[in-house]
Amino acid sequence: MSNTPLRKGGPAARIAVLPGDGIGREVTPESIKVLRAAVKRPMDFVDLDWGADKFLREGVSLPPGAVEMLRDEFDAILFGALGDPRVPSNQHAADILLGLRFKLDLYVNARPVELLHDRLTPLSGRTERDIRIMVFRENTEGLYVGVGGIFKKGTPDEIALQEDLNTRKGVERIIRHAFAYARQHRLKRLCMSDKSNAMTFAHDLWQRVFKEVRQEYTDVDSRHLYIDTLAMEIVRDPSQFDVIVTCNLFGDIISDLGAQLGGGLGLAPSGNIHPGATSLFEPVHGSAPNIAGKGIANPLGSVLTSGMMLDFLGWPQEAALLKEAVRAALRENKVTPDLGGNLKTTEVGDWLAQYVSKNS
Repeated sequence: MSNTPLRKGGPAARIAVLPGDGIGREVTPESIKVLRAAVKRPMDFVDLDWGADKFLREGVSLPPGAVEMLRDEFDAILFGALGDPRVPSNQHAADILLGLRFKLDLYVNARPVELLHDRLTPLSGRTERDIRIMVFRENTEGLYVGVGGIFKKGTPDEIALQEDLNTRKGVERIIRHAFAYARQHRLKRLCMSDKSNAMTFAHDLWQRVFKEVRQEYTDVDSRHLYIDTLAMEIVRDPSQFDVIVTCNLFGDIISDLGAQLGGGLGLAPSGNIHPGATSLFEPVHGSAPNIAGKGIANPLGSVLTSGMMLDFLGWPQEAALLKEAVRAALRENKVTPDLGGNLKTTEVGDWLAQYVSKNS
């Protein structure tokens, strides 16, 4: 699979908007405000009310025909966040987010780890030049497929099984995508991470596929690290990494660790991507019900996510403008309290919209 954007810089885009729950409903409108100010091309935003309210009201998470509609009628999906204490099982969140990942075959989870201002990293002496990594997480297999079960539940003899599913197709396409991204962006260092010394069947497949695919990309300096070693090394010296590719579970963990090095989950964007098809873009901060409704939610992660979506659509100049706006907001402390500022969510959105309007 290639890294070719869906529209190759086409003149218009149709975006499905799923703000979801909690602060997702607060930060997503700010992203759209900034997008409208930055992008002079036609963008049609269509709001979809899927979330906890609909689930509690109607018992519906993904409506019938939802997947087909998104696949056939939209260029991309801008996602907010899911999770509501009124749904303790979080069933609606699993149905919607995992359902769309699997049913739209969004096999690439792209998680940029980037320090946008030196003051934000917990690592002493590190600067923006040291922390700039793209983490690729396999997004449709592994331990997240839900294969398993419980026997004799609630008894002293209870047994719980969770199966780790890895296919040749799934492993090869995410590794190949990571190598192609490195080559396309002239990044010289790629690390594949697994735990093949303990997971001797599932991750033997990762080892063999990696060794085969790397022969096609000799211009990229590629190596392997066990996941525990990678976790230590990314903290000790993040500057040694350009691209990381790993399985679903390990990618989930290592990308959150990386996000903290870059200033926290409030600045962490992500894309759930199938190259050439409708893809989903979401900030990874979650619905944060403890601060929902207070007007202090940080919209920067959602704005950076919108920039990833613009890149995917083939509009790199507008994407770069959104990132520069976030950098400027951090420089001038035009941010919410979690980042040391005193602005409300909507005030940050207004400032960013004015910045991109003046610089577009």
